[in-house]
Amino acid sequence: MTAPWRILSLPPIADEIVQGLFAPLGDAAEVTFPQARDRAGLLAALAGADLVIGDFTGRLALDAEAVAAAPRVSFVQMPAVGIDSIDVAAWAAAGVPVANAAGFNARGVAEWAVGAAFALCRNLARGDRAVRAGGWPQMEMAALGPREIHTQRVGVVGFGAIGAEAARLFAALGCTVSYWTRRRRPEAAATYRELDDLMATSDILVLALPLTEETRGLIGPERLALLPDKALLVNVARGGIAPDGAVLAALDSGRLAGAALDVFEQEPLPEGHPLRSREDVLLSPHTAGASVQSQLNLLGMVRDNVTAAVQGRDVQNVVNGLNPQVNRR
Repeated sequence: MTAPWRILSLPPIADEIVQGLFAPLGDAAEVTFPQARDRAGLLAALAGADLVIGDFTGRLALDAEAVAAAPRVSFVQMPAVGIDSIDVAAWAAAGVPVANAAGFNARGVAEWAVGAAFALCRNLARGDRAVRAGGWPQMEMAALGPREIHTQRVGVVGFGAIGAEAARLFAALGCTVSYWTRRRRPEAAATYRELDDLMATSDILVLALPLTEETRGLIGPERLALLPDKALLVNVARGGIAPDGAVLAALDSGRLAGAALDVFEQEPLPEGHPLRSREDVLLSPHTAGASVQSQLNLLGMVRDNVTAAVQGRDVQNVVNGLNPQVNRR
């Protein structure tokens, strides 16, 4: 009898939920978990695993050391869109396909981006804090220059599932929408602009692209300086794309009138970080995609892809260039 596939689950999802996802596989699979959610626990658990479900928090990074500790692993499924905590090249060199959950939270993140832009345009968070503190800053709020969102030119950097959906939603509100991506999309219902041109013509800049070596620091001080005065920044991508220091400098100079940040260079955001004390910044704990619907989508995609691997069918959304047919080692 063929030994069951050992599925190692790393994300902080309740054990019983993960076990329930793969219960239909019966004796063909066995779900395991690290004894401790730390580096030693990860490396020990990898030694006996055949398939790995990655950690969407990034705490248990699947780097080159993890590859060396995983001689049996045949497939890695990341339960997220971002794969910056995985050394995809190292897994590719070992012949192990890595897949992500592309598009699972596209609508949820896009809605957050639009909602955050609304909040910045009308200074909603600032007004809420003032009233809760006992104030009534009616004239002060008016002096901040609240904007109706349909008057804004929106530039979307990155045009995958999230960026395209955000562009569609902003356009439905009457915004003029442009986009930049490394692979131009002729079918896009938005205007393509080169990146520096996009920066210069965006009242609201939305970042929705993955963090890679090519995109790290892409929206730094020089590019932020190209924005129109009093522009707004919405980052639902990764903090390393628009470094915290560059964002703070743009806010101090007035180039940015406000920013809505769901992601940061260091997460959790350190205590005492200057972003925490800014009235012109809306902060969120990396939860833009955390809707009920997106979580159900995610669990379904992970279940379907891992099940396909166990059953010898092609997996979807392979990100490191390998064949989608998983071959057990």
